[in-house]
Amino acid sequence: MDLRHLRYFVTVAETGHMTRAAALLGMQQPPLSQQIKTLEQELGIALLHRHPKGVSLTDGGRQFLDEARRLLRDYNDMRDRMDRLAGGQHGLLAIGFTSSAAAHAFTPAVLRACRGEHPGIALTMTENHAAGLIEAIVKSRLHCAFLRVPVAQPEGVSFETLLTEPALLALPLDHRLATVPRAGSTPVPLAELEDEDLILVRRPGAPGLYANLLALCERDGVKPRSFVEVDRMMMNLNLVAAGAGITVVPASMRGVHAHSIVFRPLEKHARLEAPLTLAYRSHDQEGPTATFLALAHRIAMEHRDA
Repeated sequence: MDLRHLRYFVTVAETGHMTRAAALLGMQQPPLSQQIKTLEQELGIALLHRHPKGVSLTDGGRQFLDEARRLLRDYNDMRDRMDRLAGGQHGLLAIGFTSSAAAHAFTPAVLRACRGEHPGIALTMTENHAAGLIEAIVKSRLHCAFLRVPVAQPEGVSFETLLTEPALLALPLDHRLATVPRAGSTPVPLAELEDEDLILVRRPGAPGLYANLLALCERDGVKPRSFVEVDRMMMNLNLVAAGAGITVVPASMRGVHAHSIVFRPLEKHARLEAPLTLAYRSHDQEGPTATFLALAHRIAMEHRDA
């Protein structure tokens, strides 16, 4: 027995006539009659009373009609779900982000748009450092992730820069560089980092921004006094707020600890760019992932044009 037999039987039962049912099914009456007989033989029960003016259901036929309709309905519902999944409108999507990527206005905007425009996609979200996110994508624990600078670019993972923004120097409120007039808008010469205590995210977790800062210092002969390495950029700012040192962060994190930290731009020749990067498996560009990638590109363009 297959779905074809169920459809044949339901059509015959609903029309009460073999010839009319055959016309609706686009087939001849004799083959249809034979298919119904084959179904009855397989079930071991008569489904129809046959008479000159048509057919009527036996007691077993009435019960089988209810079951056949239910099975066909369940099959159609399943096909609808699979069609929505294939069309990217239904399914599970696991997304990760670093704390600094989450701080950018783009990230909540794209998640909010996904929930509003594609309610059939169930989102799960994870925060981690860049290395952990990339590993999770490689091992298929995440479909995609938002991060800053990729710490590695393993085969099979694509990285797209969606947006860029400048990095800012983050200073404790009572720091000498934070107390100058109009500190928030006055650029800081790189030489001012001489003998300063720098707080940096561990380079295996986020090498790009901090490696670039150290490279600039080395280029200009600037020697910070010490380095403190932490796992997360938010911990960077927590320590800055506590007066433990200074750091650099993407401009979108400017509002964190606003009453304890002063954010200043670096001078032009020491400008650091902080990208917002979308990572995903290169071969995974269908279903909900494809829908989300298209949405992320659209929202990023809106942010660039704003």
